[in-house]
Amino acid sequence: MPKKVLFIVNPHAGKGQIRNHLLEITDTLVKADCEVTVYTTQHQGDAIRVTRERDKSYQLVVCSGGDGTLDEIVTGMMQSGFKTTVGYIPAGSTNDFANSLKLPSQMKKAADIVAAGHTFACDVGVFNHDVFVYIAAFGLFTEVSYGTPQEMKNALGHMAYILEGMKHLQNVKSYHIKVSYDDTVIEDDFIFGMITNSYSVGGFKNITGRNVALNDGLFEVTLIKRPNNPIELNSILTALISERVDTAYMYCFKTASLTIESGEEIAWTLDGEYGGNHTKVELSNKQQAVDIIVKKPYMVVFHTANLYLRSKFASYRNILQAHRIFVSCAFFELKL
Repeated sequence: MPKKVLFIVNPHAGKGQIRNHLLEITDTLVKADCEVTVYTTQHQGDAIRVTRERDKSYQLVVCSGGDGTLDEIVTGMMQSGFKTTVGYIPAGSTNDFANSLKLPSQMKKAADIVAAGHTFACDVGVFNHDVFVYIAAFGLFTEVSYGTPQEMKNALGHMAYILEGMKHLQNVKSYHIKVSYDDTVIEDDFIFGMITNSYSVGGFKNITGRNVALNDGLFEVTLIKRPNNPIELNSILTALISERVDTAYMYCFKTASLTIESGEEIAWTLDGEYGGNHTKVELSNKQQAVDIIVKKPYMVVFHTANLYLRSKFASYRNILQAHRIFVSCAFFELKL
């Protein structure tokens, strides 16, 4: 009996390339004995509704779009109260979480993986009453992810985020924040914070630390202190990209839950989309809450050192890229 599949497509993600591959992907699924229903999202948040209201007879929900589209599907899944396996065919500009899952950027190859059907139980983050798949963040550059025009993302891809981010370096803002986790309380001034379950953020691999696992029930938390000058800010970014924790400028730890409080509202981003302004957020990790299809189950749980061996040269390129950004930004007045 054919497997019932709901195929949710964001036709505007990335460069809209899904339009050129939709027939090929659908054919791949049909040949794998799937009965496919295709739905194209009409606006932001539409995938949440469609997933939440899906019929229980669907055995697989396939997503084609960026990480934001996947976020909507997982959110709808959590709101529905019942689990259905998720297949992911990445079609966004950066595809951070797809990189963490070792999913190929070629859509036909990703469709072949979905058709093969190897599932991996992955953690999901809860942010107050919302859900995120791989990152919740505030501060420096977070507006870039949801503020960069779609047309710019389509034309320039990852470089669009870098160019848009350079505009924000001239006016860096810090926040006085109290962070509570386990039996620890931290209170300091921060320009950036991210709570992650990913190997890649913003296209940069290994930036979230070592010993990362996507199913261990733990977040990787990185909090960047307020620097005193552009040189210190440069040192911070270099430390992050080179996988080096600099305790003079940052806090890095793992936890299953934490609370972040501030005296003023802070804008957050969840999986690259606007997550609202908040003075208090409570985050918790729902261990192995969603089943996602990957190439092989063991490929997404390994020591970061293995990632380093595979992405050594990519890391060097990222470091050089970061330095080029800061050389370019030397013309800006950094207001701290």
